[in-house]
Amino acid sequence: METPELGVREAELIAARRANLAALRSMGADPYRITRFDVSAKAAELQRRFADLPPGGESGERVSVAGRLMLVRGQGNVAFADLWDDSGKIQLFLKSDVTGKEQVKAFQRYVDRGDLLGAEGRIVRTKLGELSVLVERYQVLCKALTPLPDKWHGLLDVEQRYRQRYLDLAVNPDVRSVFLTRSRIIAEMRRFIDARGFVEVETPVLINVAGGAAARPFQTHHNALDLQLNLRIATELYLKRLVVGGIERVYEIGRIFRNEGIDRTHNPEFTMLELYAAYWNYEEMAQFTEELFAHLVALVTDGGNTIVYGDQTLNFARPFKRVGYLEALKRHGGYERGDLLHPERALRIAQSLGIPKPPSHAHALDKIFEAVAEPHLVDPTFVMDIPVLLSPLAKRRADDPELTERFELFISHMEAANAFSELNDPDDQRMRFEEQARDRAAGDVEAPPPDWDFITALEVGMPPTAGIGIGIDRLVMLLTNQHSIRDVILFPLQRPYVQSKTDA
Repeated sequence: METPELGVREAELIAARRANLAALRSMGADPYRITRFDVSAKAAELQRRFADLPPGGESGERVSVAGRLMLVRGQGNVAFADLWDDSGKIQLFLKSDVTGKEQVKAFQRYVDRGDLLGAEGRIVRTKLGELSVLVERYQVLCKALTPLPDKWHGLLDVEQRYRQRYLDLAVNPDVRSVFLTRSRIIAEMRRFIDARGFVEVETPVLINVAGGAAARPFQTHHNALDLQLNLRIATELYLKRLVVGGIERVYEIGRIFRNEGIDRTHNPEFTMLELYAAYWNYEEMAQFTEELFAHLVALVTDGGNTIVYGDQTLNFARPFKRVGYLEALKRHGGYERGDLLHPERALRIAQSLGIPKPPSHAHALDKIFEAVAEPHLVDPTFVMDIPVLLSPLAKRRADDPELTERFELFISHMEAANAFSELNDPDDQRMRFEEQARDRAAGDVEAPPPDWDFITALEVGMPPTAGIGIGIDRLVMLLTNQHSIRDVILFPLQRPYVQSKTDA
């Protein structure tokens, strides 16, 4: 990646740090020759264990800690530093009569903010009340040759934060906390799902036919086979093949790729949970979804059932709210079912709402719902019984064949999950694939081409099954109070940095 020319001030700071590195090496303390350091305690653990240690108190317990120095200060016979590890902060306290006069002097002269340092000593609390490690011995474990961003303002440039996420994580503890929480959430999802008898699998990322969703795929070329392939846009059709093969409860947590725009809730590369349960229908999947979401909210709130998201307080107490798809459009827009399910009249409604001419009836209906109903969906709400024309893989309702046994879970105006009783009639599925093919031929580039092998799989026989897809990135957004999907993805896609004339 190209980088801008260094400013004069930054170049001077880097030169000073390299001089400090040379000084450490001349003293026989080359940081880059150190291969390991014994860490006996984490900062958060020490803060918790010694919360009751009074000001001026000494515990007598010796520990070794390691992390990045974020604030270095002191003069004369003492020095202080804030050491951050991946759990939190602990202060280092150096005194000439404990650490050694020459060691304190070397710390003051040659150790910089951003350096990685290991320290051993006793746990004390200073007279000012700061829990500290009274350092007996320390080692610089790695020299930060580039200065970190200003300690008062942090790393504020959004594009730089995404482009240099390692720097963002190093200087913004709140950002690091979001991603550690993300890992906890995903791990807990796996525990919750595994405990209910599901099997985790991995399905192909490179595929011939990208189906299972309405989206444009990314394409690539396989040189050895001389094939044009697609990156998957869903895992659905492969997972249902496994249900056909007798794996009755199956799921995958994996990366999905859709060649679409980037906005607050969309990223072309994202993480999805897809899960399928033989002999369930969408009602049982709705119950499972309530249990899972309520469980994860309790995880991040220490047992609570509400979260704050922006200026909203979202209530995850069960049961979640429910509303029919057509009922929501009638309630919030006054639109009648007959108009919505009629292609020309639905197109006129879309145009009256200022929606650019949609390429298909399904696309028009989807955009109408987005404009009319979604702004009213705040607390977790199941939108039930979605029309067949929007649901090419869902089973029809027995009492209303224009609707399907499908729900979408909306939270704070966002779709968080999509589930349905799976269509297992190969003849009905074939007809719907053919309808999608007609939409594609008419110009709907998001309509996937038919996956005829999946029809063959259904002809082998798939039991009654319910499936769900949950966007993990959006779920993490909600549970960590983040308002851009790029703030919960470690390395979101960025354009390469191009040096401008003003950088030179």
